[in-house]
Amino acid sequence: MSFNHVVVWLDQAEAHVIHFTRDAAESEVIKTASVHSQHKKSGVDASIESEQNPDYLNEIAAAIEAAQEILIVGPGQEKLVFIKHLEKQHAAIAAKVVSVETVDHPNDGQLLAYARKYFVKEGIMH
Repeated sequence: MSFNHVVVWLDQAEAHVIHFTRDAAESEVIKTASVHSQHKKSGVDASIESEQNPDYLNEIAAAIEAAQEILIVGPGQEKLVFIKHLEKQHAAIAAKVVSVETVDHPNDGQLLAYARKYFVKEGIMH
């Protein structure tokens, strides 16, 4: 099945990627390999640390590159780190990002409902 829409919820520890249509969805979880990404160490912000772990961000980018419309959400700064990474390293993917939103910690069902509602509201749900 072809999925044109994707929502990515991410923090510095993991990303939940859901490809979906009105009627179907497939999800995956991508975890960072960094063992220090869940806390600040020596005054270093965890989002800065993920910038130093581009494999995590590249793996997320690879998971969403086939989508036509991408919604990026998350609770903290990691979503902004990711969009900057896309703009620098994956411009074609960055061009397909329709919005970056702050969303706390939903489960996958809540995340999918949020994304579908967003795309319908914006008139871009096919």
